[in-house]
Amino acid sequence: MQEVRIEKVTLNIGTGGPGDKLDKAMQLLNKITSAKPVTTTSKKRIPTWGVRPGLQIGCKVTVRKKKAEELLKRLLAAKSNKLSDTNIDRTGNLSFGIPEYIDIPGAEYDASIGIIGLEAAVTFEKPGYRIKKRQLQKRKIPTNHKLSKEEIIKFMQEKFNVIFGEEEWQQAIIKKHSSN
Repeated sequence: MQEVRIEKVTLNIGTGGPGDKLDKAMQLLNKITSAKPVTTTSKKRIPTWGVRPGLQIGCKVTVRKKKAEELLKRLLAAKSNKLSDTNIDRTGNLSFGIPEYIDIPGAEYDASIGIIGLEAAVTFEKPGYRIKKRQLQKRKIPTNHKLSKEEIIKFMQEKFNVIFGEEEWQQAIIKKHSSN
């Protein structure tokens, strides 16, 4: 019951408004994941930005199961398998940004799309997390069963060889150079 697993990987691109940018962002997400993205709409009015409720301001796509693991490997390769421990929140979710999609292995530059960045959010779970989502007898996840930051770091280091923190990056570089 303590096994950590990936529930889903969500990719998000915020465009700030509808139009050509949003169409390009949706094309990009479709190209990266082979899944159909959905638009996200604003909930609040922000007059200085020209945003009103119900305005399409971005798009997102969610990938689950084996496809999520494969996608996460590609996304981490774009970050050189280096993340900061501040990318993990206290409930055990991981999020990071990729400034240019062409850094992702297998993603080729498309002149019609241009250069766009995106955000990735990884949601983790343990067996038994279904109790918070089920229809009948919903329950909260007990405190001792919730994911911790340390468990996520350990899982990512073991499964994806991710290096967390500046000091660890420097140690990995020193180790790499000393073995050559």
